[in-house]
Parts: sequence; structure tokens; C-alpha cells
Amino acid sequence: MGEIILKFDSVEEGSDARTALDGYKWKLAMWDLDQKLRSITKYGASVLTHDNQASGIEQDVAEKLREELRDILNGYNINLED
Repeated sequence: MGEIILKFDSVEEGSDARTALDGYKWKLAMWDLDQKLRSITKYGASVLTHDNQASGIEQDVAEKLREELRDILNGYNINLED
């Protein structure tokens, strides 16, 4: 892979620079959210109740949210597995 240089010249671009540098953190956060939703749908692990058993409704909602998350990421050409 070649060299990639990001250049931000002014104080006003500081926020853009931080966003560029934190991109991997956002990807990790989305990965963690996806895995949390996966554990609810696959293993029935609840995040809402103390007995650690997700209801069928929780599992259905988690599955729909996971699908929506992946659709949004795909719309931005982001793949969590890469």
C-alpha cells in the first residue's frame, strides 16, 4: 500500500482532523454494537433484564437493528469485516 497523507492547515480544520484520526474508533464502536446485537439475537443474552434472558421481542428488535446498522454502513461502503 502506498503512503496516504492527510493535511489540515488551520485551527478551524481541527475538528475534521480529529474525525479523520478517530475513524478506526468509530469502526470499533460499530463492531462492538453489532456484536452486542448479535449476542442478543443468537444467544438470547438480554441487556434489559437482570435474568440475562432476552424475550422474543428483544431478539426480534435486535435483529432488525442489526440489519439496519449494516444497511446504513453498506450505504457508506463500510464493511465491518474488513
